[in-house]
Amino acid sequence: MPRASEQEIPPIHPASEGWGRRRSSSDEYRGFKMGTYVRNYSDDEFSVAGEKPDVEFMDYQNDGSIQDYSLEDAPVVVTVPFPFIDGKPKSVLVGETSADTISIENTSSEPVNLWSVRIFSSNPEDSYVLSMMKPPLNDTDEEAKRNFLGLTSVEDRTLQPGQTLTIWLSCTPKDIGLHTSIVHVDIGDEKIERVAFLLADDNVSQALFSDKPYSRKHTQKKKFECSSFVPGCRPTRQHSQGFKFKLPQFVIPADIRELIQSKQRPDVLSEELNMTNYAKFFSTLLVMEEINLEEEMRSYDMERILMRRRGLEFLSLEVPGLAEKRPSLVHGDFIFVRHAGSDARPYQGFIHKVEADEIFLKFDNQFHLAHRDRNQYDVSFTYNRLNMRRLYKAIHEAELLGPDILFPCRSSSGSVKKGPFKPLNPHINTEQADAVATILGCRGVAPYVIYGPPGTGKTMTLVESILQLYTAKRRANVLICAASNSAADHVLAKLLQASYLIRPSDIFRLNAASRQYEDVDPDFIRFCFFQDMVFKCPPLQALLRYKIVISTYMSSSMLQSEGIRQGHFTHIFLDEAGQASEPEAMVPLSGLCGRDTVVVLAGDPMQLGPVVYCKQAEKDGLGKSYLQRLLFEYEQYSTGDPNYVTKLVRNYRCHPAILELPSELFYGGELIACKEDEVSSIYDSIDLPNKSFPVLFVGIQGCDEREGNNPSWFNRIEASKVVNIIRNLTRGGDVREADIGVITPYRQQVVKIKKALETFEMPDLKVGSVEQFQGQEREIIIISTVRSTVKHNEFDKFFNLGFLSNHRRFNVAITRAKSLLIIVGNPHIITKDRHWDRLLRYCADNGSYQGCPLPPPEETQVSGFRDSQDEPARWGYNQQQESSANYSYKQDPHDSGSEHVNGLPSTENEVEWSEKTLNEEHQPCSSAAEADSPEFMLKQKAEEEEHVEQDGVQPEQCPAKDNKLQDAYAAKYTFPPECIKHAAYTGTLQCYNEQNEALS
Repeated sequence: MPRASEQEIPPIHPASEGWGRRRSSSDEYRGFKMGTYVRNYSDDEFSVAGEKPDVEFMDYQNDGSIQDYSLEDAPVVVTVPFPFIDGKPKSVLVGETSADTISIENTSSEPVNLWSVRIFSSNPEDSYVLSMMKPPLNDTDEEAKRNFLGLTSVEDRTLQPGQTLTIWLSCTPKDIGLHTSIVHVDIGDEKIERVAFLLADDNVSQALFSDKPYSRKHTQKKKFECSSFVPGCRPTRQHSQGFKFKLPQFVIPADIRELIQSKQRPDVLSEELNMTNYAKFFSTLLVMEEINLEEEMRSYDMERILMRRRGLEFLSLEVPGLAEKRPSLVHGDFIFVRHAGSDARPYQGFIHKVEADEIFLKFDNQFHLAHRDRNQYDVSFTYNRLNMRRLYKAIHEAELLGPDILFPCRSSSGSVKKGPFKPLNPHINTEQADAVATILGCRGVAPYVIYGPPGTGKTMTLVESILQLYTAKRRANVLICAASNSAADHVLAKLLQASYLIRPSDIFRLNAASRQYEDVDPDFIRFCFFQDMVFKCPPLQALLRYKIVISTYMSSSMLQSEGIRQGHFTHIFLDEAGQASEPEAMVPLSGLCGRDTVVVLAGDPMQLGPVVYCKQAEKDGLGKSYLQRLLFEYEQYSTGDPNYVTKLVRNYRCHPAILELPSELFYGGELIACKEDEVSSIYDSIDLPNKSFPVLFVGIQGCDEREGNNPSWFNRIEASKVVNIIRNLTRGGDVREADIGVITPYRQQVVKIKKALETFEMPDLKVGSVEQFQGQEREIIIISTVRSTVKHNEFDKFFNLGFLSNHRRFNVAITRAKSLLIIVGNPHIITKDRHWDRLLRYCADNGSYQGCPLPPPEETQVSGFRDSQDEPARWGYNQQQESSANYSYKQDPHDSGSEHVNGLPSTENEVEWSEKTLNEEHQPCSSAAEADSPEFMLKQKAEEEEHVEQDGVQPEQCPAKDNKLQDAYAAKYTFPPECIKHAAYTGTLQCYNEQNEALS
């Protein structure tokens, strides 16, 4: 049977689209299922699966058609090797051989010429072989292995009608990760393609495998009405001390609640923020946030659960996710229960004890008497309003601060008399010394700002200022507030390094009652007030004796409640001010700032910002920090007036190669690398392709997975690679566990990596989210990006969840490393974001890439900064609305220093709002029953994991006059939009305005 020439072969659609249909152009291959095809009027053969001349990466999770064939009616049927198991590739251990057959059956009534069967492409290269005989497997004797003949192709055969030819395809992986092969069957006038996938595991990744398929049942929960209930038995504390000034309830008015729940936008949010509407503006945003948090807490409600009797007093309830603080429940909180399916009046139960995943409850005595362990109950969790009430109070009292603090102008500045001083820390630089001199000589109203990138010594500058005030000004009383307990403890630790200057009795560390004793460093306990097994605020007379008080923003409210008056503190320092929303910043200021109090803010607007759960409230202004508003909306700050602001640019943390990219992307290239004492032994501990370039990208193609009813993602292949890198680093003894930190966005990936490290007796190595590492550093940072499919990455972007599309999180992640930064991830996925792609190319261009084949530059589809909607703006340059890009990790109530807010995420600070009800197909929603719509899924974010600290952000918009101008400006200049937006940061605001006018 003569074979037609290549020019005579008509283009054929894939078999699933019908045999013999003509294809008009090569573009039509895109989007079709795999199957039969021919060369397209070209001598260049390519793969339909990869749409390129070879296989580099095929996203089988995004395109299920890769192994979806329906060829029973075709004249030739070719089976699929290594079919998926439960939607996933078959697993094989590294070094072992896995084999499967490809059957080619002639179902026609005429003979068919089989011209060839060959491996078109494999990834990794040469990882698959063909054979006519069954390959020797792992238990085969050595002689059989020596006699085995592996082929790359099978040539020229004739298949008679009804005849079947069986060919073997085998793979012996040498490394972990996805192994892919494309096999071409050239038969008759057709060319048929088959794609094979194998996931190569090692012992570590195999041990992390879960046989629990992901299943998340979502049923409509019956609304639990708790307006009337039978009171429970409240826990009592001996010698409990009430505050002198009670916190008002600030109950949400019914009409306001109805307005917001009906999705109507209050008129005040369309107004420009000013002194007149300040309290109303932010109170409205807080109401929106509170309603969202209420709904979120209710998402944890449970139905038909059991409680067990524990001793004579308590009933215990198992709460899934409690150990991860999802929900966050502590001693003194309460829940409501009633018999399953009943509409009876519920019983209130107070929490008397929390253990792992169990809470110990005490109800009304009659409930305990009637309880049987077999009884089924419905449970409703409640939202603790304490922190929200503090925010309402702060906003209402903030108006008393006046415009000098809230809306400062140049005339707001008090007198600044800079004078010489002798630095207590000999290592402070010129910019830091200028900032300290200004703080020492300042007496007046407008806030002073210290801002700069990671590692530039903001906290060091604050500590030097505090020590100078303590030693030189006897009447100085200092309050230092930070965004989290860890940040506040960090300030305390820095102060204690100069303990020879400070009497221990002059320092007090204020803690929330909800903070656990074991969470506090034993060295810090002596600076706290711990009584009756709980942290407390000491009496007023004791507070007045302290010269230095350290607290979180929220806990500082207790100082005013105990009786500290405005003006008592001569200086109030707000550290990590970029992470606090404006109402949070007002908690210490509104109640404690006097007319002559010096207010100092320190932070970086390009790192993680405030966390807001309600997307609309975030968009309308709650997501913008007080620091950010000052820096970018007031001329004296944006132009760098030294009486108002100091910019720090000397980085003492990072190796110059680590610093170069974030400096270019986010800080206009102004950062100066000042790190000394290179740790060359670290570079000898790992096989760095370029020893002079300590930024390594390890490319690996793994698999996104979830298990059980846990919506958090993990990638066990990446987890194994991370653990292997750590073992190599620590094997020689030059690198300690404490020198290494692992950053990863998903809670379950944290769990998997920790589990693997415990196997190798490395339980103390820190693994966590970006939020957990902000403000911290390690000699070596390893980042596991987890994502290995466009499908899930795009879903994250849709809901503003993406770790890979949040430029602030990216900035923080890559600036934690001092000496070595290693990124482990799928290059074909991360290249879809402009910043991660820049990092990938940065490594590749410097010869510091290892692993799977790199995607070609043309594969990159940069994203990550979409234009925000054109809406009337309240804040920002040119009256243009900003998207604050601040969906980040919410600090745990325990870590925020508050008594705690139920439902807020945990200290584990997951970087993810995983999907609940996650049908990935975005359907329009016309009723509540259509639960697969984006709107419904967005509402369900609270049920998802990680309570995250929402791990995505709204992309920033540069302050151009309109979107066309923004596009033109971005096209004309190479630096990214966020650098344009923050042109003031680099001191080029005037140049920016001139260019804006020229373009217009």
